[in-house]
Amino acid sequence: MSLTPTPQLVYRAVSRWAVESQARARRNAMVAMTVLSERRAEREDVEEYFRDADARGEGAAGIAVPRPRASGDT
Repeated sequence: MSLTPTPQLVYRAVSRWAVESQARARRNAMVAMTVLSERRAEREDVEEYFRDADARGEGAAGIAVPRPRASGDT
């Protein structure tokens, strides 16, 4: 019995590795895209909150923040 693999076994192993490697890479890309999409959505929610709070004249904690006076105001 020989311990040397036949060329067919080597070819099958290499072919299988390529397919499995590509499948893992696709899965990793999908997971990364999902995480990045969730982070982007959260960042957009936070930006919207701060934009709305600023429009209402509130700080981040919902406390009214005095506006600086324009140079001509007394």
